[in-house]
Amino acid sequence: MRNLNKFSKIFLFICFTSGALWFGSYFARLTLTYHLFKGNQFQLNDFVNGQNLPGIISAFNAVILLTSILYIIFIVSLIIFLISSKINLKQNGWLFIISAIIFITLPFEVYLMTIDYRTIIQVAGGVFNANEIINLYVKRFKVLSSFPVVEIICYFAVIFFILFQPFKYKQKEKHED
Repeated sequence: MRNLNKFSKIFLFICFTSGALWFGSYFARLTLTYHLFKGNQFQLNDFVNGQNLPGIISAFNAVILLTSILYIIFIVSLIIFLISSKINLKQNGWLFIISAIIFITLPFEVYLMTIDYRTIIQVAGGVFNANEIINLYVKRFKVLSSFPVVEIICYFAVIFFILFQPFKYKQKEKHED
């Protein structure tokens, strides 16, 4: 990966930055959203009431919008990087595994983003039904159950592969005598 052109380096930087920001905001979003509810029954915690619920939903809307935009930038820049860099994935197994993880989780995340889109549109309109938004949050949790947690674990594996780059084919140097 040392012989990348500037175009590829730019998209690698955009991919890495947007991916790191998306991962952090996604993790924070999941953590905060899970704390809204008690256990598995998805009943709102005691600190959430009719007075502060619209404010909580409006604040979450910004995080939902941020994660959606960052994920789209991440995926597009990754695709452009992979195409423009012309890296041989057979010789860089770590990059192949990272790409596989990202592209396998992509359809599931896109489906969840359709639920997020409905939330974003309703809240951005200004007048929204808080119970309907909470139902969308619950639907997002129930639809794919523990997928977001599995996705977080997979992306921790991506970080491992980036740091250690296992399964990298090393060409043997030819010595001329």
